[in-house]
Amino acid sequence: MRKFSKAQEEAEINMTPMLDIVFIMLIFFIVTASFVKESGLVANKPPQSDAPPPEDEPQNCLVEVNNNNRIRLNFQRTDIGGLRPLIQQCLAKNAEAMVIIKMAPNAEAGYMVRIGNMALESGVPQRRITYNKGQ
Repeated sequence: MRKFSKAQEEAEINMTPMLDIVFIMLIFFIVTASFVKESGLVANKPPQSDAPPPEDEPQNCLVEVNNNNRIRLNFQRTDIGGLRPLIQQCLAKNAEAMVIIKMAPNAEAGYMVRIGNMALESGVPQRRITYNKGQ
């Protein structure tokens, strides 16, 4: 019977070829990933400007109702009783104006209905009335 020394009995695994393959795979994936192009639409955004719109540009009628049920038409405070003539004035300036009703989250929903009805009675078609309930 042959006796083996301890150095001969222990087997070692050479890790160098495995590391070579891992690095080759890493380089392959890096190179192939750089050639992938994502397709998408290019959006043509208008230039941003903090300047207000020109006076002669037609404007919409923005009716805002805050959490305390206070009403503003185009940033001027008014009450529910004086709103119909103001909407009519806004429509006299621009017959194609939309009426945008913007409600705060805690405003009463009844105001939205009343303002919408006033806009309809002022001659605004239903398709040009937009409702926006805040969040």
